Amino acid sequence: MALPLPDVQSIWDCTYFNRTVLPFLPQLTTVPERLQVVAAAKDAQGLKEIYLSTNPFVSALGLCLALSAFFLVFSELNRNWSQVDRFWSILPAVYNVHFAVWARMSGLRTEALDTIAALAVLWSIRLTFNYWRKGGYKIGSEDYRWEVVRAKVNNRFIFFLFNVVFISLTQSLLLLLITAPTYNFLLLSRLPHMKSFELPDLIFSRVAFFFLIIEYFADQQQWAFHCAKHEYQKSARISGQYKSQFTPEDLERGFVVSGLWSLSRHPNFVAEQAIWLTLYLWNCYRTETYLQWTGLGVLGYLLIFQGSVRLTEAISASKYPEYSEYQARVGRFIPRFSVKPKYKGGKKKTRPAKESVGEGDQTVAEKKSQ
Repeated sequence: MALPLPDVQSIWDCTYFNRTVLPFLPQLTTVPERLQVVAAAKDAQGLKEIYLSTNPFVSALGLCLALSAFFLVFSELNRNWSQVDRFWSILPAVYNVHFAVWARMSGLRTEALDTIAALAVLWSIRLTFNYWRKGGYKIGSEDYRWEVVRAKVNNRFIFFLFNVVFISLTQSLLLLLITAPTYNFLLLSRLPHMKSFELPDLIFSRVAFFFLIIEYFADQQQWAFHCAKHEYQKSARISGQYKSQFTPEDLERGFVVSGLWSLSRHPNFVAEQAIWLTLYLWNCYRTETYLQWTGLGVLGYLLIFQGSVRLTEAISASKYPEYSEYQARVGRFIPRFSVKPKYKGGKKKTRPAKESVGEGDQTVAEKKSQ
């Protein structure tokens, strides 16, 4: 059986959307009917044949679009717009693992694909756990920013259109597109002259892992702060495990400013963006093309972070009197070495604010990454 992949003769052939994806898009209309037949017959072998005879990016796109419809229906039925949020840390790993599994079942070389899949799974486990421990999977839980957005829109029909276009469809597509570079790695594995895994591949993969570690420590520092703050709000005391980390003034301020958070206002988000940017640059290095369609995903990811962080910080600034000073001294993403980076806080203390864990420091795109 001929593989449902484009005939690529060079590394540059792998970078053109009209050659690598566009010719296979018609499969989107035929696969559903084939799946119905196989499902009715309960034919496992037939299901495998459909999987292997469908272009891997197209099959991932089909799942993406189906999930978009699911997100739309359930968000409207439940009047809860965090349906995509619950899958945010899962779907990119699913797509990356899918590319690696499809390549292995098709007899292609998978060293780089296996490495990417492993990194994606580690990323997913960490981020999903973070989201779970903050109550993201509790029934009825919703990112409080959607309430703010709904209040700003103040029109149910317009917000429905916003749900269709952005919340359910665009965000779902984005979670697929940030893994598009992995599809390029799959195509590159077909070229006989391409070596499967070299020193640059090792370096890129380790850089991505480094940012994963940074994100972990940033999230842990913020988690420890919020746990200490909520405990302090209840008892007006700092428990022994947090006494060496925070002072009453720190906790009354309402937001973390120590550790990595003294260098960047969102160190976890910096690392999160850097992970997917590294994957894209790794792909660019391998294809020797630094501007290609697979960059749409990471570009959209960066733009979402920019927009949603602005909303988050506007809320935080209105809530915490000292937040504007923190903004002036510490860079949003990149450290400001022109000023003293360590934020000490002002003399004025603020009253403890009751809030959910992570409130005021998580965005639409990064609701699990704290």
